[in-house]
Amino acid sequence: MSPRRNRPKGAGEPSASSDAEPPGRYGGFQSSESWQGEEWSVRHVAGASAAGKRYRCPGCDQEIPSSLPHVVAWPEHSGVDERRHWHKACWNAKDRRASRVQRSRNAPRY
Repeated sequence: MSPRRNRPKGAGEPSASSDAEPPGRYGGFQSSESWQGEEWSVRHVAGASAAGKRYRCPGCDQEIPSSLPHVVAWPEHSGVDERRHWHKACWNAKDRRASRVQRSRNAPRY
């Protein structure tokens, strides 16, 4: 026997903003945020859709392991070629800290 639900289905669930895209192919929703004086498209990616892929977070310069839920963000004016994959915590803390890694001139950025 399953436990009793205290609330009817759908009650108390947060609704997405009007400019947010509903969950879809990547398992998360897309919204728009303002950062550094420009609009950014932000998509939350479920870990299952990122299986077998690795990315480097520009916030902490650490690797995002395969199958870990994370955030993909890019400036709206530049398109998807400028997409960057961030840890959720790094994206939320982007105004409070920056990457302190010093790379040589010929080192790859990501």
